[in-house]
Amino acid sequence: MLGTIVNTSTIIAGSLLGSIFRQGIKENYKKALFDALGLATVGLGANAVVSNMPQSKFPVLFILSLALGSIIGTLLDIDGRFQRLAGRLKGGSDLGQGLSTAILLFCIGTLSILGPIESALYGNNTYLFTNATLDFVASMVLASAYGIGIALAGVVLFCWQGSIYLLAGWLAPFLTAELMTEISIIGGVFIMSSGFAILELKKFKTLNMLPALIVPAVWVLILKCFSSAKNGLI
Repeated sequence: MLGTIVNTSTIIAGSLLGSIFRQGIKENYKKALFDALGLATVGLGANAVVSNMPQSKFPVLFILSLALGSIIGTLLDIDGRFQRLAGRLKGGSDLGQGLSTAILLFCIGTLSILGPIESALYGNNTYLFTNATLDFVASMVLASAYGIGIALAGVVLFCWQGSIYLLAGWLAPFLTAELMTEISIIGGVFIMSSGFAILELKKFKTLNMLPALIVPAVWVLILKCFSSAKNGLI
């Protein structure tokens, strides 16, 4: 759990530093910061999609995943529940937007998913230490725009990575390269949608799309079962 603890600590530290810098920033500079943050977020998401799309063995799976996931998420009203919860905190809807962006950036990525497994099975914290460095910078920038509330994303990350760490033995054989590619593409779309929202180009209810991450996992599981049944008949 050392890597996860370090990763969580860097998010909290970055959020503290960012919130301190925020106090003296004038409105016109805050607007410039939001624009820069939005463009950077769109760029990170686009890079995840473009770099993983050529490796995808199921090019249209992410479209099906987003469609089904959005319907399920809308039925469950994930975004609405989250925004109502964030609205009770200081910062309201702005903090909700920042937190949703932070959670997607910190949690939905190869380093954050494979890192706890490497740590649990092999004692290798390299992925998590690398992720911690990236998250420190990201949390500082996000907190300078949205405030100290971004530190709450560190709590979410700790629970997320902690769960993966505890279930590492069961998850490792399941998280194939093919599955991680599909998850990375969908995660990239999530991050891009957050960037568009920060730039106020289009307000997506990104959290309602989260169930889309389950669809590739179910697809891969179906393919494995089909392959096993086919091999059993031969």
